Amino acid sequence: MAGRWKVFLCVVVLAGLGLQGARAQLAFPEAAAQDKPNPLTDSTMNPGKMLLYDLEARFAKDVLERGGAGFADWFAADGVALGNAAAPLIGKVAIQKSANWNPKVYQLTWTPTDAMMGPSGDMGYTWGHFEGHSKDASGNPVTVKGRYITVWKKQADGQWKVALDAGANEPPEAGDCCKLPVGER
Repeated sequence: MAGRWKVFLCVVVLAGLGLQGARAQLAFPEAAAQDKPNPLTDSTMNPGKMLLYDLEARFAKDVLERGGAGFADWFAADGVALGNAAAPLIGKVAIQKSANWNPKVYQLTWTPTDAMMGPSGDMGYTWGHFEGHSKDASGNPVTVKGRYITVWKKQADGQWKVALDAGANEPPEAGDCCKLPVGER
């Protein structure tokens, strides 16, 4: 009986110390390889972060289905889009004029790495990895990869809209610097 009591006491002490610390030290083999946030291993998961991940998932799904039109519809009237080597697009009208791609020709996908809600609960941001898939003039697949940040703001009507979206292409992977483009060899 004394042995069981010691085991029970150890369990109670560990629970009292908080399993958060113990769980944070455990190495989950797939944790580093996951491309999607996992609320089971994210000790910072809270309702604000979950809301931002949900917004990102709905935004990404709409863009995958509707292309540029879906992208532009998520922006606030005064939203801003920043891209590589391009002038800023300021306002939803400018973003709509620029975001005119067809999802059958260009597929933009992304996965948030993290999210943070501001203390007032009406603004937050997500950031992560994006990929753009298309074909060149010869029909060869082209993939552009990069990082993004999206700033979300709750509007007066209660809807969440993109206030700012910025992306930066990743540098070429090791070894890609010396390859000639297809067709120029």
